[in-house]
Amino acid sequence: MREASNEFIARSLVDAPDQVQVTEVEGEQTTVLELKVAKEDLGKVIGKQGRTARAMRTLLSAASTKAKKRVVLEILE
Repeated sequence: MREASNEFIARSLVDAPDQVQVTEVEGEQTTVLELKVAKEDLGKVIGKQGRTARAMRTLLSAASTKAKKRVVLEILE
């Protein structure tokens, strides 16, 4: 579910939605969601001064708190 919602948000922001990939890496205490987008769309996902990325992380944090699990979003180049 977390994976799908982050992928939906990212696809809505970029020019090349077919190149958006979200990979979930589960750890013992933390799950890492790795977000990959096309190189030319990286700025759109990060946003001015990181505001878009921060907003995505805030939404993810709220959803993961409800599920009582720690989830971190990493935006990969």
